[in-house]
Amino acid sequence: MTDTPFRPALAAFFRGLAAHNDTAWFEDHRDDWQRHVQEPMEALLAEAERRYGSGRVLRQHRDLRFTPDKRPYREDTGLTAGGVYLSAGVDGIQAGGGLYTPSRAQLTAARTAIDEHPQAAAALQRVLDELTDAGFELAGPPLKTAPRGYPADHPRIGLLRMQHYAALLHLPLTSPLADVVDAWERVQPLVRWTVKWARADDPEASDDPAPPVPGARSIDERA
Repeated sequence: MTDTPFRPALAAFFRGLAAHNDTAWFEDHRDDWQRHVQEPMEALLAEAERRYGSGRVLRQHRDLRFTPDKRPYREDTGLTAGGVYLSAGVDGIQAGGGLYTPSRAQLTAARTAIDEHPQAAAALQRVLDELTDAGFELAGPPLKTAPRGYPADHPRIGLLRMQHYAALLHLPLTSPLADVVDAWERVQPLVRWTVKWARADDPEASDDPAPPVPGARSIDERA
């Protein structure tokens, strides 16, 4: 693992892919993808797994089954391991972690903890405040109204409206590994909260647990 995981060539590759997102262009530039995207991501995954547990690099091919957007490739690269996440693309790096797109059971568990255990809610609020003060963005958006079964004037309504329990920090593409690891370390209190209160180790977790923020997909149907 080098001191700087990514080079500007990664951004150049994804600018080209954004302009020509088709199989022919990708195959013509597969060597560039392997050298500037796949190899550094696999090296970074090994570092993340050494620290946090098993993980994977997200597939470059997009799942086109349930979307009108038929571009075949995602225009960034990502990995997840043991509750941490990283994506890299033209706009730089997003590093962080937590629980994105919880299952119905996980969302119920988290909201029950927030509602019935004031100490759990206080701990979550403290962690979120520390992360936002450090420049992290919370994955979102939250629900616009109270979740089903909870009053709009609930004293912890802001936490109950959360749909995700993840946070990401934006970093320059050529940031050193130390900065990436620091971001991962800063989200560990949030990761631990999700494991304790939201059953984040539940195997029902999403395949793509932390897409870049802002603009994360809503899960209103799970409210």
